[in-house]
Amino acid sequence: MAQSPLPRLIPPRIPTLVIEGLDELWTVAGPAPRTGRRQTELTPIIDGAVACAGADIIAAGATADVRRSVTWAPDTKVIDGRGRSMVPGFVDAHTHVVFAGDRRRELRRRLGGATYAEIAAEGGGILSTVRATRAASESDLVAATRGRLGEMLAAGTTTAEAKSGYGLDTETELRMLRATAVLGRTQPIELVSTFMGAHEVPPEYRGRQAEFVEMIVDEMLPLAAPLAEWCDVFCDRGFFTPAEATAILEAGRRAGLKPRIHADELAASGGSQVAAAVRARSADHLVFADAAAIGALAGAGVIATLLPCAAFYLKLGRYAPARELIAASVPVALATDVNPGGGLSPSMPFAMTLACFAMGMTFEEALSAATINAAASLDRDVRVGSLEPGKQFDAVLVDGPATNLVRANTSAIVGVYKRGALAAGIE
Repeated sequence: MAQSPLPRLIPPRIPTLVIEGLDELWTVAGPAPRTGRRQTELTPIIDGAVACAGADIIAAGATADVRRSVTWAPDTKVIDGRGRSMVPGFVDAHTHVVFAGDRRRELRRRLGGATYAEIAAEGGGILSTVRATRAASESDLVAATRGRLGEMLAAGTTTAEAKSGYGLDTETELRMLRATAVLGRTQPIELVSTFMGAHEVPPEYRGRQAEFVEMIVDEMLPLAAPLAEWCDVFCDRGFFTPAEATAILEAGRRAGLKPRIHADELAASGGSQVAAAVRARSADHLVFADAAAIGALAGAGVIATLLPCAAFYLKLGRYAPARELIAASVPVALATDVNPGGGLSPSMPFAMTLACFAMGMTFEEALSAATINAAASLDRDVRVGSLEPGKQFDAVLVDGPATNLVRANTSAIVGVYKRGALAAGIE
């Protein structure tokens, strides 16, 4: 009788780094995305520890359990985490971080009462940044963006989405995507690239919007697809219609790009229904999402990526209905919407703060939204977004309890780790 082969014994991995004795360890573990009650039900591990071998987590849990589960080596680096907490590295799932120019003069106008639409009608807003970005070289874009990414990293962001959309012509859109690729290789934050040629209608196509949509589909998308992973459209009042958004996103899918969408930021525009119809991974903003929109998102399994910083800085007077979305079991993610006009904060903790105090989310819901759900919205949850064995060690070390993250204008973050190495702060 033939014998079964003996199982292959895999030697235990020796940790290169152990952080132990943490007052709170928030692993945010489990299937992604978290929905409904699961988005709320997070419990920290008291006296927690994480061990990693190179970039990968090999153990996470109570300090005593982690000590027993790994084989120590003389050169294993051990850090005492007493008095500190740890959460997963933040995933900023919606940014326009690649751009040139400066629109802070518009901020004073907005503070004086001018609306987003009024500023745009006068040649400001997105088109102001388009002019500056078209004039910038690839190296200019890389240099300008690197500093902004450094600010995001210091605030705990370890993975971020980066959109094009300030070119609105083929040459500049491709230049932005190439700059994103360079930055992804040359600084610590892991970047996820999105093509967004349909961000606004450029001046040369005013009155000929249908022709611009045709140009995006026929010319831009085939050239942009090898440089991006996602396709996005600004589907809202005064921008792109549901029919136009559907055509662009479906063309993007044919070119190999996955769909996501700016929806219902300025009005109930039908963007949520487009997201459901095309099975977008994420519908973003959703400030004016109504019951029908929420039902469509829930039925299609679309993640709602909410951007409270944008609503705050644009003085929209309202925020996305986070409580209603969570009640409907729509998974909620958070992002900063870093951009030159309405996304003036690089800080995911600030987005969490607004989520808690302006949108009624609990700390646990906001933490889920800023980590595992945001990772799921970018199809990165297999590797990032939680602190579990087999995942990448991307983490934020916080001075004191994790709720110190929502204390505005403090220095609660003392260390940021990316792929097992300290990327910002001190150990």
